[in-house]
Amino acid sequence: MPIDAISALQGSVGVGAATTTAPAATDGFAFANVLGGAIDNVQQLQSTSNELAVKAVTGDLNDIHTATIASTRAQVTLELVAAVRNKGVDAFNEIMRMQA
Repeated sequence: MPIDAISALQGSVGVGAATTTAPAATDGFAFANVLGGAIDNVQQLQSTSNELAVKAVTGDLNDIHTATIASTRAQVTLELVAAVRNKGVDAFNEIMRMQA
């Protein structure tokens, strides 16, 4: 299973799906919805990682690579979500400076 944080992020929030219709006007909550979905995905990945880590420590997991991959996937996805959030905040701050 390859580690692909971007596809994990996109798959969890519906980003990147091909659409044939024009994008609808947003009421400003699209970014919040995308970020919220990404956070839910990160929480699910972290939960899976924690479960596998416990199984690895107790000896119930035969393949340690599964736990390592789950842990790395959760970490990379969290870093991606944090980077997207930071870019969004930076963009907001830049817009606010332009209005001043």
